[in-house]
Amino acid sequence: MDYRQSNRSLRKRPLFFAASSGLAIGAFALDAAGAMTASDHLAVALTENPYLLVAVLFAGAFAGMTIEQFLSRMRRQAWREKNRPRWGKKSGASIATGPWPPMEPSKKTDAADQLRIVMGATFAIQPLLNKSEARVFKELDRILIRRNPAWQVMAQVSLGEIIRSKDAVAHSCINSKRVDLLLVDGDCQPRCAIEYQGGAHHQGAAAARDAIKKEALRRAGIGYYEVVAGQTTPSELRRLVEKLVDKPAAPE
Repeated sequence: MDYRQSNRSLRKRPLFFAASSGLAIGAFALDAAGAMTASDHLAVALTENPYLLVAVLFAGAFAGMTIEQFLSRMRRQAWREKNRPRWGKKSGASIATGPWPPMEPSKKTDAADQLRIVMGATFAIQPLLNKSEARVFKELDRILIRRNPAWQVMAQVSLGEIIRSKDAVAHSCINSKRVDLLLVDGDCQPRCAIEYQGGAHHQGAAAARDAIKKEALRRAGIGYYEVVAGQTTPSELRRLVEKLVDKPAAPE
């Protein structure tokens, strides 16, 4: 039987069992009191004074309920001790007990410390985009130049640099997230974010991260478009650019 079911059954035990045992104790106390009294007045007093009788019975009921609760706790504790090894086997790992080692407080590094750390490390160039993303970037750039040279394609742009919120917690949710590509107009205003969805798009929490970015951009008034590997064609990219970007006005 599961512990929760056993514990629930104990809690559902009718209260009148405890009360009845208490009444029995009260009655026994009353009988004992009567047996120890040789005088007839006390028997008459108990029968003629119902308040005294009720008080004795109430005290006995309370004592019985207290004993019943104590026994119930003892049964639960014994059940836990008996089944503790079985819980350990189900979990597949032992539960480590104290004493715990003291945790070292995190140290905030200043600029000088950061410089020392950087000077002691090695760095290497990392491509800004992978090969598939780079192909999309070049195609978008080519289409934009033909449509309106004032517009630009930017890569790996931090959301914290193009949108903001007065809600500090909400801003922290998007501050470090990036979009793969961003179309900006002639005034460097962000107009449309483009996410490249490769084969690993649905792995892990990628879909949830994209949903957060998409909603934040929508609330800021910035468009969002997904380029899906093997599905989106250059002609679809061209139609997207033609929809977003106006041709430059002809010189008078």
